[in-house]
Amino acid sequence: CRPQLEGLCSFLQLSTCPEHLLVCFCSWLLALTPDLSYTSAAILAEQLFLRRVLSLTQPPSRHLMAALASFCSKYSQPFCRVLVAAVLQEPGEGAEQTKLVCELVEECLEPDCVRLVLSQVLEVPLSEKLLPVAQAVLGRQEVLPPELFDLLVLTLCRQAPAFATSLNYAKLVTAVLTMYQSQVS
Repeated sequence: CRPQLEGLCSFLQLSTCPEHLLVCFCSWLLALTPDLSYTSAAILAEQLFLRRVLSLTQPPSRHLMAALASFCSKYSQPFCRVLVAAVLQEPGEGAEQTKLVCELVEECLEPDCVRLVLSQVLEVPLSEKLLPVAQAVLGRQEVLPPELFDLLVLTLCRQAPAFATSLNYAKLVTAVLTMYQSQVS
């Protein structure tokens, strides 16, 4: 169904529709029964949001934020696998995209998706852009599986020389030491 769904999205011009209509479309999607399949939700996340989010040069509009929040409230796994992964892998600063991911982590994502975002952060080379995302994940104070926590600590230890003068890195290490002091030896 991938080609048909992509064709339908193209025909409806969903990737370029006005953002207030995007909110209405997302509300309609949430009301569908049965729920969309994982694959269909991933395709829609890509078609509806990816280009918009990657092209942000200023904070997203309230309509875009409402559409993102409503979509990821029901389809957060495919949303994270498609959109968040693309933002994290995008080279360059991406300040608005990073802020957007942080806001979604802090306010919209379920705990399992918060952990997914942290694992996605740790899959790519750590950069100054990714530190606030990791900080937002830790700010949720979710229990991390031991293997994910170990990977976080190992990554922070290995990257310490590269971030010797980074305030964001210092905040992240402090957060790890504060929140998980019983696990850090």
